[in-house]
Amino acid sequence: MPRHSPGRRTTSRKKEHVDITLTRDVRFRGKTTGLASLEFVHNALPELDMTEVDTRTRFLGRELALPLMISCMTGGYARALALNRGLAAVCEAQKIALGVGSERQALENTAYHRTFSVVREAAPTIPVVGNIGAAEVARMKDASAALRLAELVRADAFAVHLNPLQEFLQPEGTPAFRGVLAGIAMLAKSLPIPLIVKEIGAGLSAGVIRRLLDAGVTIIDVAGAGGTSWAGVEALRRKDAGSAALFWDWGIPTEVALREAAALRKEGRRLTLIASGGITSGLDVARCLALGADMAASARPMLRALAAGGTKALGALIARWAVELRGAMFLTGSGTIADLRTAPLVRYARQ
Repeated sequence: MPRHSPGRRTTSRKKEHVDITLTRDVRFRGKTTGLASLEFVHNALPELDMTEVDTRTRFLGRELALPLMISCMTGGYARALALNRGLAAVCEAQKIALGVGSERQALENTAYHRTFSVVREAAPTIPVVGNIGAAEVARMKDASAALRLAELVRADAFAVHLNPLQEFLQPEGTPAFRGVLAGIAMLAKSLPIPLIVKEIGAGLSAGVIRRLLDAGVTIIDVAGAGGTSWAGVEALRRKDAGSAALFWDWGIPTEVALREAAALRKEGRRLTLIASGGITSGLDVARCLALGADMAASARPMLRALAAGGTKALGALIARWAVELRGAMFLTGSGTIADLRTAPLVRYARQ
């Protein structure tokens, strides 16, 4: 049987991941984000006009029309060129942020560099975030490799994704995390752009976030459980799912992770907080902001819209989320994103 190079294995795996998320049901089965159980207190006297509602915010030094990012998903194989070009073009038109998928393949060879660099070509003015996995960071002796990856997409920030669950379940995974925190601290100190640390759908606990903040990280994406299950994705990739299926619902729900992260600000911690993991509407975005997030991010719904209907469909989805966010702001009397962060959320008893 032929032995494939690491670069080819990475390329094949990245394509499989995208194909599975587009064609299979990889949602959590028995666990939700917790966001749907939260309702805003209706304000029947909002004392503002809908036209006064302002959804603009700033992120990574750039102004956005919405506090929203299409989160890290794709790159590193042939079809990713069109996908990333489409994602970037829509983000540029809608003035929202974009994160590329893991750039590990770009470290292994140059074959698919353009699947990443095309993002900045199509989106010259929005925030773009580069991305590498924790296992790669653990092996870094200095920041040179991360700097090359950031330069490849002309990134405004660079993300390290923590994915121990996925690495544990992935047939060709690298569950070697000793040294990750030291590597993160090195990058936070050495890179000339901000460092973001994120999970990929199992959530970050308050204890982990404290350690990251102590290491010099100031931007956190909680990426909680309840949306796409990457344990589920890896279970579907295996010939025999076996015990992998037992971990399908593993993780901290997005609401819980977000509340715990936001509470750290009461300790005087400086923290920019991104909420992702099962964000499926503008109302979800509003809920996350009211729970303490500065930004929200979504991946699978955006990619599915693009794959099904092209840039027009993706643009329409983001426009709908914008209407939903504006509606939540109007109905809570929140003229600005800052106002929305003080809007009360409750759990009403179901009748």
